[in-house]
Amino acid sequence: MVSLKGTNQEFGRPYNRRIVLEAIRLHGPVERAEIARRVGLTVQTVANITHELETQGFIKGSRSEPRGRGSPATSLAINPSGAHAIGVHVTPRGLEAALVDLAGSIIAREHRALEKPGPDQAMTEIGRLAKQFGGKLKGKRMLGIGMAMPGPFDVDSMSFVGPTTLEGWRGFPVLERLNRVSGLPAFIEVDHAAAALGERLHGAGKAFRDFYFLYFGVGLGGCMVHEGLPWRGSHRNAGEIGHLPLVPNGEPCPCGNRGCLERYLSLEAYGRRSTAIGREAWISETAPLFRNAVAAIENLFDPETIIVGGLADNSLLADLIAAAHPLPNSVSQRTDREVPRLMRADSGQDGVLRGAAALAIAGVLSPRFGILFAEGDRTERDPIIAGRQVA
Repeated sequence: MVSLKGTNQEFGRPYNRRIVLEAIRLHGPVERAEIARRVGLTVQTVANITHELETQGFIKGSRSEPRGRGSPATSLAINPSGAHAIGVHVTPRGLEAALVDLAGSIIAREHRALEKPGPDQAMTEIGRLAKQFGGKLKGKRMLGIGMAMPGPFDVDSMSFVGPTTLEGWRGFPVLERLNRVSGLPAFIEVDHAAAALGERLHGAGKAFRDFYFLYFGVGLGGCMVHEGLPWRGSHRNAGEIGHLPLVPNGEPCPCGNRGCLERYLSLEAYGRRSTAIGREAWISETAPLFRNAVAAIENLFDPETIIVGGLADNSLLADLIAAAHPLPNSVSQRTDREVPRLMRADSGQDGVLRGAAALAIAGVLSPRFGILFAEGDRTERDPIIAGRQVA
């Protein structure tokens, strides 16, 4: 993980507050002296900030049993109930939403089976759910709302085109409307990057600094997580692995190419093809393509491992991973490997919801995520103090 450093300039106090909170979230329980070492601030500055954060309920302190003379130092950790966020996932098959606490636990969740939901319909429902979730908190702080949706963004020939995307959403001001219907700071991300973030924070990805998350959703996407952060590319569209044309003269794809990977390997492809030939025949048919995709990912990104997750059930993912072996040779075929080249995600189908909520939590609490995912410029705001109170 790349360490974030504080600043001793007076105008940097809100920044430092968020930096300290992020250090506690990542490394807690942790003592003040260790926080100071990690963020590059004086122990006294950290003590002042942590006192403020503890008073506001974002963190809590505890002391271990004495072992000799003197009192043991206080260890600080995130207070899970100190704040919450809403994670939303919109797909061509409906809408999922969850209320998530600071520790990433899902407090409440709702599902709406909406076939190819339009933007107005989805936003109306999100507004209702935001109010419903807010009512459960009884005055506790709500930081924001994060929404995951299929990509890519702002590519005329590919965005909102075809059965794996949200057709009919072209030109819709998603962030503006999300903010308006929820009354909360709003963040959006493509579903595969949100799922990768959820896996990094709450799944097997916690053990790795550099891994590739292969997202098996209605379509197929992927995201390289580097130094603990999803790598998004120059226009936030990195990871559209489903649109790699791997089958010469293959099936036409709505993107305009032929033989794109997600036409064969995705939930949409599974539903369409397995109806005709059966589950096992579909797995056998797609295994060679899956193997080629694994080799391409490894040779391009050299990850510690590839984690496969998303909306597919665990048994289907396990069968796909088993069918992909033996894996082809690549730069990942190393004799000193300590982890499998290919593994199933721990976060399950909740990963994308937790990741979407984490966009809002990290976007407000962490400067790096605030810059990456906020709607507009938040660098002059201090949402730690101004976090929303909900009725």
